[in-house]
Amino acid sequence: MYMYDLIIIGSGPAGLTAGIYSTRANLKTLILAGGKWGGQLMLTSVVENYPGFPQGIEGPELMLNMRKQAEKFGAEVKEEDFISADFSVKPFSIVSSSNSYLAKSVILASGADTLWLGVPGEKEKIGKGVSSCATCDAAFFRNKNVIVVGGGDSAMEEALFLTKFADKVTLIHRREQFRASEIMQKRVKENSKITLLLNTQIKEILGDEKVSGVTLINSKTNEISNLQTDGVFVAIGHVPNTKSFKGIELDDKGFIKVKDHFKTNVEGVFVAGDVHDNEYKQAITAAGFGCAAALEVERYLQNTK
Repeated sequence: MYMYDLIIIGSGPAGLTAGIYSTRANLKTLILAGGKWGGQLMLTSVVENYPGFPQGIEGPELMLNMRKQAEKFGAEVKEEDFISADFSVKPFSIVSSSNSYLAKSVILASGADTLWLGVPGEKEKIGKGVSSCATCDAAFFRNKNVIVVGGGDSAMEEALFLTKFADKVTLIHRREQFRASEIMQKRVKENSKITLLLNTQIKEILGDEKVSGVTLINSKTNEISNLQTDGVFVAIGHVPNTKSFKGIELDDKGFIKVKDHFKTNVEGVFVAGDVHDNEYKQAITAAGFGCAAALEVERYLQNTK
């Protein structure tokens, strides 16, 4: 069993930033990055709103830079999946897909995963026309028609990126108004390839071997209609990765409850990033939360020596 001052579960902006600060504080730090490390930014094309990059930066490049910086200061980054943790005794016991570790403190920075529609025809067609990542799959829909579902900045970004490949993009939102930022809405509305369908929901995704269309329902009139399409990109939000954290208090949406200064209900266990943030969901806020959580860990360990 390897003993660490701090184990960070997660390797997005929150986890890697926490690792930068903890190692600079001379804390022996392990980052359990997961088999698919880097968080949601690994699936993002150009990040325009992260400070310090006036021309923007590719998401994977930004995450690789963060990882290199954390490792430069001494953080161990292991691409092992988190399996379980025993938070009932100290030091905490952490089990990964390859090893077992002991930690004097823990930061939960496991982020959040895609929230799917949950309609008939969706699950079995993931990878066969249903996707949650335009930057991953847009090239498969060159000169085709696609649908994007959602009303936030992520949905807008997906729709705009898809216009580089698809002939037509239909953006579907269940409400009367979008919740995306004004600048993103303006870009979408000015793009001639994008058609907007408001007050509309997908009832079913059609097709045998792959997506061929969708059944729609108007949320105001209850009118049912069909729309032909080659692909459906889901961008309606994310669900926090908290199911494996036994003994950690969650809110009614499954996000970790934060107490005084990024603390959980378990002394010595802290939290940072999208796993508790249901409000901002930005790379820069996640990084800030990671910084703050690491500073809190440093204070905690100093006070418990």
